[in-house]
Amino acid sequence: MTLEQLRVFVAVAERLHMTRAAEALGLTQPAASASIAALEADVAIRLFDRVGRGLALTEAGRLLLPEARAVLARLGQAAQVLDELAGLRRGHLALYASQTIAGYWLPARLHRFHAAWPGVSLSLAVGNTGQVAQAVLEGSAELGFVEGDVPDPLLARIPVAEDRLVLIAAPSFATDSLAPADLAALPWVLREHGSGTRQVFESRLAELGLDPSRLPVALELPSNESVRAAVEAGAGATVISRLVAEARLATGALVELPFAFPARRFTAICHGDRRRSRAVTALLEMLRAELPAEAART
Repeated sequence: MTLEQLRVFVAVAERLHMTRAAEALGLTQPAASASIAALEADVAIRLFDRVGRGLALTEAGRLLLPEARAVLARLGQAAQVLDELAGLRRGHLALYASQTIAGYWLPARLHRFHAAWPGVSLSLAVGNTGQVAQAVLEGSAELGFVEGDVPDPLLARIPVAEDRLVLIAAPSFATDSLAPADLAALPWVLREHGSGTRQVFESRLAELGLDPSRLPVALELPSNESVRAAVEAGAGATVISRLVAEARLATGALVELPFAFPARRFTAICHGDRRRSRAVTALLEMLRAELPAEAART
């Protein structure tokens, strides 16, 4: 029994006329007759009685008709779902982002995406860079966003934005100049290991010839907000995204110390062996459109 045989059966059962059913389906009358004959042979039951020049459903045919209609209706619904998914009229996109991105950069862009495609629901989990990478590898998130390095060869990396790290402290730490060697003398408040911000900071220290493990770390805290609050209270200095610090810098509660860090990338990651859904492709296209042309080519 095939779906095509069921289509022909329903068309014939509704019209009780082979030629008219064939015309409705765009088939020849012999093709429609052959399909019904094949179906009856498959189930070993006669579905129609030939009455004069017309047809009548047998008891088996009457019982099969509503079931065949239900099967074809479900097929139509399945085709509609696939069409809606392809056209972004419905669907779901599971995202996972590191804290800086989730708290300060991504929400407004997700709002724009939802406004453009309201039928696609979005869910966002938050963790550090290592947790985001693991979620994408395991498949619990279709797309991740990180600011740290993710060297796993199974992950495809797509730059989506640029960010600037700043060295900040309470006003009591303000100074006009700061050399690399001075960094080792500052008390530090840092995010936990696995944080992309900490990873970028420690990589920069290594480039300057400083051993990150020898820094006097006063506090190690699990969120941007707790780090910022401790620094504001005078616990030490930290390096953090300007997105996190800019409001408190503007009020004078925090000061930026004169030590520059290179720009870093916010990166989208997805599993390289899995096909990207239409929703993922659309979101990435929207985000990439914001990048400067030179950055978008990399």
